[in-house]
Amino acid sequence: MKQYGILAINPGSTSTKIAVYLDETEAMSRTIRHSAEELRPFARVTDQFGFRRDLILKVLEEEGIALDSLSAVIGRGGLVKPIASGVYEVNDALRRDLIHAPQGEHASNLGGLLAVEIASRVPDAKAYIADPVVVDELDDVARVCGHALFRRVSIFHALNQKAVSRIYAARVGRKYDELNLIVAHLGGGISVGAHRGGRVIDVNNALDGDGAFSPERSGTLPAGQLVKLCFSGQYTEAQIRRMLCGSGGLVSLAGSNSVQELLERAKQGDRACERIIYAMAYNVAKEIGAMAAVLGGRVDAILITGGIAYSGTVCDAIRERVSFIAPVEVIPGEDEMGALAENALRVLRGEEMPKKYE
Repeated sequence: MKQYGILAINPGSTSTKIAVYLDETEAMSRTIRHSAEELRPFARVTDQFGFRRDLILKVLEEEGIALDSLSAVIGRGGLVKPIASGVYEVNDALRRDLIHAPQGEHASNLGGLLAVEIASRVPDAKAYIADPVVVDELDDVARVCGHALFRRVSIFHALNQKAVSRIYAARVGRKYDELNLIVAHLGGGISVGAHRGGRVIDVNNALDGDGAFSPERSGTLPAGQLVKLCFSGQYTEAQIRRMLCGSGGLVSLAGSNSVQELLERAKQGDRACERIIYAMAYNVAKEIGAMAAVLGGRVDAILITGGIAYSGTVCDAIRERVSFIAPVEVIPGEDEMGALAENALRVLRGEEMPKKYE
C-alpha cells in the first residue's frame, strides 16, 4: 500500500503547531510559540500569514522534511460559514472566506491559507481543512438570545473537543455518540461544550466574548459597561475588538498570556496573579455548571483539555467546584494534529470524499 506524507498545520492564538505524518505515524512535530510582543505589530490575524509561513518552512528545512515528500497539507479550519463537520478541500470560495472572515477573525483562519500555500509548492498535493471552529450542531433553543436582533452562533474548538471525546469514549469502551459529555478546552481561548449523543448541542462562542475569560480573550463582560466604553469616543471598533480577543483576559489583567509564568509569579508571593488564575478557573467551572443544566444533569464525564490542562493547579481548582456533577478526566494538550492527519489520510485512501465549500 502506498505510504502518504501529510503535513498538519494548526495555528492557534499564541502558537503554530505543525506535524508531519507518514500514514498514521508521526514523523515530526513542533510547536512554534508566538509571544504577545511578536504578534503585536499585526493589526489583523491574516497579516500574520507571511510571518507564520516562513517559520513553518524554516522548521521543515531544519527537520530535513522535503516538500515533495508530502501528499497533502491539512490545516485547522477557520471562521467561515457554518458548515457540517468533515473534510473540505481548500477552493477559491473557502480561501475568500478565510481571508475576509465572515464570522470574525481567528488564528485558525490561517490554517487553510497556509495549507494551500505550501501545497501549491508540491506537484499533485492537495490542501484541506477538517472540523473547523464553525461546526454547527446547536439545538435551536440554544440559538435564542434576549433580543430579536441577536442570535447565538456556534464557534468553538470543534476539532479538539471531538477528538478528546473519542479518546475518552475509547478508554471507557463506549461509543462517542452514546455519551453525554462536557468538554472544556483551555487554551488561548476557552470553550465549554455540551456533547449529547455525538453532537455539541450548546457551547459558548469563545471568540466574540462569550463565556470564561482566557489568556487573551475577555470573555463575557458587563454589557452596560461595554456599551459605555464603545461610545466613549476613546476607542475605535478595531481597538474594542482587540480588547475582546487578543489583548483581553490574562494579557489585560496581568500583562502576560503565559499561565505558567503567572503561576510562577503566584508561587513567589504575587497574590494578584494567584487571584487572577483562580478567577479564570472559577469562570470555567461556572460554564461547566451551565452545560450540566443543558444536559439535564445527565453527564457521564467532564473532560478538561487544551494546553492549560497541563497545569495541575488550574485543573484542581476547576475539579473542586464541579466534581459533584460527574467524574472529571484531564486529557491535556490536544489530539488535533493526529485528528487532522487522520482526516486527510481517509481522503487520500479514498475512504471519504472531501466536501465542497460553497
